[in-house]
Amino acid sequence: MATDVHQHIWPPQFLALLRSRTAPPRLDGWTLHLPGEPPYAVDPADHGIAARARLARADGLDLALVSLSSPLGIEYLPPTEAAPLLTAFHDGALELPAPFGVWASVCLSAPEPDTAALRRELARGCVGLQLPATALLDAAGWARCAPLLEVLAEQDKPLFVHPGASPAAEPGAPAWWPALVPYVQQLHASWFAFRAFGRPRHPELRVCFAALAGLAPLHGERLVARGGGRDRGRVDCRAFYETSSYGTRAVDALVRTVGIDVVVSGSDRPYAAPVLPDLGADAAVHALRHTNPARLLGPTKGARP
Repeated sequence: MATDVHQHIWPPQFLALLRSRTAPPRLDGWTLHLPGEPPYAVDPADHGIAARARLARADGLDLALVSLSSPLGIEYLPPTEAAPLLTAFHDGALELPAPFGVWASVCLSAPEPDTAALRRELARGCVGLQLPATALLDAAGWARCAPLLEVLAEQDKPLFVHPGASPAAEPGAPAWWPALVPYVQQLHASWFAFRAFGRPRHPELRVCFAALAGLAPLHGERLVARGGGRDRGRVDCRAFYETSSYGTRAVDALVRTVGIDVVVSGSDRPYAAPVLPDLGADAAVHALRHTNPARLLGPTKGARP
């Protein structure tokens, strides 16, 4: 199946709950307010279900995986605030028409990770779990999320690591600052923490990093120079990288570092348009859109029960 592993749609009941809130994250009409970012004018068409389904078909997609927007910070709201928003997202997203599938999300502010909620959403048809990179920045983060990752391993489901909420930018920072600085730094740190702490603890887990993991794998030479590259040259065939917001030069550089078999197509639509990198052969694009996403998702290839 031609697959985009990274899109976002806010179902109507989820939008209604965001509008009912008096504190960020909240919607005032179609203006989104977040603690760490300037007000953002949401285009209503971006979350029109019929229009998005037509757009996905026009893109030639057989499967487009939608997920909660982790920069909203919903996973870290108090459980009583997070629960209705998560329920509204999952209920609405799982009712989306073809070609959409869904990544699950869970509340991370409770004393213990909610493995029961994860099991429930996987049983309902979610393809795997999305976690914000902010939950996985160090050894403590990977240890705290270990019960959730063990559920994924047990059920042979993948993990998707997505940028989380941004800290407040300095006054006068340009609008692109969160996407280019905190988001990339989070992905960069979570990838190195995965290498150091996550992979040893979860040797079979399939994990996909959004936005090419902030290009962290390109730092291999520095890693070797600093004594951390004893396994240089060995590709982790269960660690994947999706391509959103990057084009031919960045994707080509990453392919030269980790190989083409672990790079998957993702767009982050509606925040970015799909890009099909020019890697010199139709087979390369086929790998990114068809073969590699199927390996990431596993035997079910994102199909709902």
